[in-house]
Amino acid sequence: MTDASALPGQPRGGVLSGLATPRAVNVLAPNASAMTLDGTNTWILSEPDSELAVVVDPGPLDDGHLHNVLDTAEKAGKRIALTLLTHGHPDHAEGAERFAGLTGTKVRALDPALRLGDEGLGAGDVVTVGGLELRVVPTPGHTADSLCFHLPADQAVLTGDTILGRGTTVVAHPDGRLGDYLDSLRRLRSLTVDDGVHTVLPGHGPVLDDAQGAVEFYLAHRAHRLAQVETAVEDGYRQAGEIVAHVYADVDRSLWPAAELSVRAQLDYLSEHGLI
Repeated sequence: MTDASALPGQPRGGVLSGLATPRAVNVLAPNASAMTLDGTNTWILSEPDSELAVVVDPGPLDDGHLHNVLDTAEKAGKRIALTLLTHGHPDHAEGAERFAGLTGTKVRALDPALRLGDEGLGAGDVVTVGGLELRVVPTPGHTADSLCFHLPADQAVLTGDTILGRGTTVVAHPDGRLGDYLDSLRRLRSLTVDDGVHTVLPGHGPVLDDAQGAVEFYLAHRAHRLAQVETAVEDGYRQAGEIVAHVYADVDRSLWPAAELSVRAQLDYLSEHGLI
């Protein structure tokens, strides 16, 4: 067995659901798959002495899971006051409208189509509920509407699908763009360097206790894959599918359709920068 402390980001072992930081509790959705890892992490955030809580990413439209989130909060003496979304993919956002109905909350997101209520989310916004402070960090790349939430009191950042607790994420072409994604990773790196963030609360997989190590790993991984794709093109591979078969031969074939999205994003990036 590999020592978790030796893995990128130092992932925590053990049960994923439960208390992750003094202000963050995870409720794992029952939607495990090759793409969602153990399932979607639904985060309940609150100040320890507050009766109000925020939920980030209610997850799929699964009544059992949504009620489990509500019950978890209520057992801790919390009332859900607001729902936030990191992005609009169904495994994170499909249950938001139903959850809003169960809790009587509004839903805030970057994409207006996902909002319930008048307020959205954008760069520089600070969300405060019951003394809890969350700073909105735009991180497009995985999708155009991807956001992260900086939780300064816990020196933590909720990353949605921008950084996962295990493995790497997809640049979901054409909505996702590699240049944007690289900029977003650098923005997260600045949080670790300038703002003391050391904990990643991801949308899937275990909590990471070395945020800077995780970001550096992601940047290095992206540079490595980009170089591989560039070399593949130079060697005569032209179609995204054949590049995937060549470059991602070490990856489970069930993930090749997702890898093809990332390859298309990489091809666009190389073309835009005059490298192919």
